[in-house]
Amino acid sequence: MLNPRLDLLTDYPFQRLANLLEGPAGDAPLVMSIGEPQHQPPAFVAEILAREAAGWGKYPPMGGTPAFRAAVAAWLNRRFRLAPGLIDADRNILPLAGTREGLFQIAQLVADGKQRTGPDGAPPVVLLPNPFYQVYAGAALLAGAEPVFVPAVQEGGFLPDFAAVAEPLLQRTVLAYLCNPGNPQGAVAPAASLGVCLALARRYGFVLAVDECYSEIYDAEPPPSALEVCAAEDDGLANLVVFHSLSKRSSAPGLRSGFVAGDDRLIGAFSRFRSYGGAAVPLPILAASTALWQDETHVEASRALYRAKFDLADAILGHVPGYYRPAGGFFLWLAVADGEQAARRLWREAGIRVLPGAYLARPGADGANPGASYIRIALVHDLATTRRALTRIAEVLSGREVAA
Repeated sequence: MLNPRLDLLTDYPFQRLANLLEGPAGDAPLVMSIGEPQHQPPAFVAEILAREAAGWGKYPPMGGTPAFRAAVAAWLNRRFRLAPGLIDADRNILPLAGTREGLFQIAQLVADGKQRTGPDGAPPVVLLPNPFYQVYAGAALLAGAEPVFVPAVQEGGFLPDFAAVAEPLLQRTVLAYLCNPGNPQGAVAPAASLGVCLALARRYGFVLAVDECYSEIYDAEPPPSALEVCAAEDDGLANLVVFHSLSKRSSAPGLRSGFVAGDDRLIGAFSRFRSYGGAAVPLPILAASTALWQDETHVEASRALYRAKFDLADAILGHVPGYYRPAGGFFLWLAVADGEQAARRLWREAGIRVLPGAYLARPGADGANPGASYIRIALVHDLATTRRALTRIAEVLSGREVAA
């Protein structure tokens, strides 16, 4: 009765964490395992949702509204200084009910489990970094593809080297996922690296899907977009789609609003695909989203708050071997001897939930899990809460009292 590919899925990381941390916490529980922003979104979001309440009584168009697409196109051009004419609001942009939905569906769009098989009937390949956002692997498996985990470890700057993948695998590749800035490590791929990835996609005829949902949370330098390496007069946006979300940028995860932009052939096919199995974004949410993409003030304030929290992390955890300040995102990828053991100790002794890095990765060719000696800590709370939590984390991990 059920799709047999479901058996290929492992438990989702947070279910594994719930199983690991059975039993009472040692303090008032604090969740730092989930990347759920706790900053307040702008007040105008609630005002617009109330003002546009009549829209709840209408079926929204799958392609969104002209105003939404125009706001997104203007933001992309402004933020990434794109080549003139590269982005057309009506042909290159599609709203999504959150990027998670779109990241999952892109694999179903481009991989049917039969094309690009190897000579022995081996399935098509989807490349993804290791560690990775779990949706990438689930999407590949349920599309009938073989996920190939490309190491994204410290020795390589926490960036995957897709060009190092064996030729036979590249010939079977239909899709490659890249997160920039990366989740969980916070590494930022420079424009040159993005260009190499895109050139590889065009050489072998696969789709490059770049998850850029953390692009507006950065420390010193704004991360580039894969769109920046495209030129309107050459191959344009061929073979490329990028994903953006208001969940992280605008601290509005409950709004469930994002978009995909890129190759007009892919966007057109994606729109057709979603007309059968996608959730159109409601009109009041589209109106609020339009205003959010037009406003940078709240984004700058939120970014400053994240920087202040990383300043705290520097002061409190900077002495921990392996600590580093990420270039983007809001996670600490903290090296510990054993991620599961550290997570259990932090829960039992401090009441703090963090995620073992092994739950975000798969064993490599050598049998070693690249996340096994890490924990992921989400710095999503207010400054006072973050200070208390980081102090307790430092005390538990070092076995001594730490001055806050």
